[in-house]
Amino acid sequence: MDEIPVIVYVLWWILLIVGVVVVLPIVVYLLHRTLNAARGIEHYFARSLEAGLGIAENTANVVALEDTIKVASGILDTAAQIDEHAATIEQALGSRRAGPVS
Repeated sequence: MDEIPVIVYVLWWILLIVGVVVVLPIVVYLLHRTLNAARGIEHYFARSLEAGLGIAENTANVVALEDTIKVASGILDTAAQIDEHAATIEQALGSRRAGPVS
């Protein structure tokens, strides 16, 4: 068998040291940043979900508000008719006052 030259061992040790000293800390740093970003996304998602549920809860009464608007429109129509009848009654009473006194 052929003997492996010493330079091969030296190169392997240099690459191993460079990998452990340079590459591994960079990989750990990038993984740490990725983890922090994921936690931030999770936090903001939770806040967005909470806000969305609050909005959905607050807008649940829109149907009731639309019903109120319909009823209010009917009330306004009735009030206008009452106003017309009141004006007619006022005119009738006013013409009686202006008429001959007995």
